[in-house]
Amino acid sequence: MVKICCIGAGYVGGPTMAVIALKCPSIEVAVVDISKSRIAAWNSDQLPIYEPGLDGVVKQCRGKNLFFSTDVEKHVYEADIVFVSVNTPTKTRGLGAGKAADLTYWESAARMIADVSKSDKIVVEKSTVPVKTAEAIEKILTHNAKGIKFQILSNPEFLAEGTAIQDLFNPDRVLIGGRETPEGQKAIQTLKNVYAHWVPEERILTTNLWSAELSKLAANAFLAQRISSVNAMSALCEATGANVTQVSYAVGTDTRIGPKFLNASVGFGGSCFQKDILNLVYICECNGLPEVAEYWKQVIKINDYQKSRFVNRVVSSMFNTVATKKIAILGFAFKKDTGDTRETPAIDVCKGLLGDKARLSIYDPQVTEDQIQRDLWMNKFDWDHPIHLQPTSPTTEKKVSVVWDAYEATKDADGVCILTEWDEFKTLDYQKVYDNMRKPAFVFDGRNIVNVEKLREIGFIVYSIGKPLDPWLKDMPAVA
Repeated sequence: MVKICCIGAGYVGGPTMAVIALKCPSIEVAVVDISKSRIAAWNSDQLPIYEPGLDGVVKQCRGKNLFFSTDVEKHVYEADIVFVSVNTPTKTRGLGAGKAADLTYWESAARMIADVSKSDKIVVEKSTVPVKTAEAIEKILTHNAKGIKFQILSNPEFLAEGTAIQDLFNPDRVLIGGRETPEGQKAIQTLKNVYAHWVPEERILTTNLWSAELSKLAANAFLAQRISSVNAMSALCEATGANVTQVSYAVGTDTRIGPKFLNASVGFGGSCFQKDILNLVYICECNGLPEVAEYWKQVIKINDYQKSRFVNRVVSSMFNTVATKKIAILGFAFKKDTGDTRETPAIDVCKGLLGDKARLSIYDPQVTEDQIQRDLWMNKFDWDHPIHLQPTSPTTEKKVSVVWDAYEATKDADGVCILTEWDEFKTLDYQKVYDNMRKPAFVFDGRNIVNVEKLREIGFIVYSIGKPLDPWLKDMPAVA
């Protein structure tokens, strides 16, 4: 029986290994992590992450050929294939701070693999890593190998949170990069055979190591760039009276462009987009390509601009101050159908409003109060380090309350900011919301999900990103 071990039981490792276990009943899959609480959650009825469909997959395989354990060394020792899916946070100090990836966790994983292995192994990069990481890992493994042979493969994930299980069941492509040597090609074939249990062969692409590593960064950079492009257009639409929804639809009907990732919003979030682009910027700078680095930096600058523009719209609309006013925040996750808050635009919007002394009442159907409080008081990039290394939040903060109902959040509020496109926010009883708010009542739709005309008929003053401005907002500055 082939044995697979995955180091790291997070958003990538957990779902990916669960689907491999489901689709390959003849393979034993172990997911290991040093976090006892995280492994305990994977072994419980309340999984540590929310992802539609994940629960059913885990429960079907757990205890049969899928195991979650803190005994890292035992499972690495027994495995034929070791996936490494540990954090690669952005460095916060030292060389490349604020841009380069911190490979501390990767390096310690590689050293541990070399220490405990007594048989040849295939080591698979599953984390998002900078180009040439495989080479560094290879050096650590071969210099500590004691006669054991390791083959390094790059197998980047292309999951979208909220649809991860569907993406794993039916991927656009599976990418495997390896050495162009007989041993490297044999290792590629071994991993290919795993995916071939359910993925058509023409969708399993093979490349050299560097192409596979760079393809992941490139894919995320291209996607983020599309969002920043449409968000840049949304600012122009507001200035000219155009409607960004109509513009993006017209642009998206061009088959060369296509309709995906053209929804204007308050900005992109998630664990990868900003991190991967910063990584790309750093690699370009290190390779003497400042113009290319500058191009990709602009994608992040537009994203930051969109968030600050949104905050400025809120403040300027409400008589140029939100001090002591209650603002309801609907949605804190970076997108619907996930509880993930990593780099969510809601953090910067909330911090911007708090900076103007607003009182916030926050509701998200999947994000806990503890997570929200921690996100709001954490330094940038700290989220990507293990929880025991993160600063604790001052839970006594009086300006932020977290509630478990949208109507409770909006009661007696001066304004409502919609920051995640949860379906339930489309079907709220907005008449009820309006009746319970202070007047004038404002709605700031950061996801373009409400019926603007209907809300205006009720009596709301509505700001919707990239849409023709409410007469109330005309002549008010978009940026401070």
